[in-house]
Amino acid sequence: MFENKHKYTNRLIHEKSPYLLQHAHNPVDWFAWGPEAFQKAKREGKPVLVSIGYS
Repeated sequence: MFENKHKYTNRLIHEKSPYLLQHAHNPVDWFAWGPEAFQKAKREGKPVLVSIGYS
């Protein structure tokens, strides 16, 4: 039987960036930079928060 070791998986699992992939199992519905994120924010009347990484 297949057992998923991650409790959460978000849409970042489909990205190629190592930085974005390390957040693919966060319990947050992250979006990569692109039209999908801005369309959803506009549709829902919400601001867009941008993360530029951290060290």
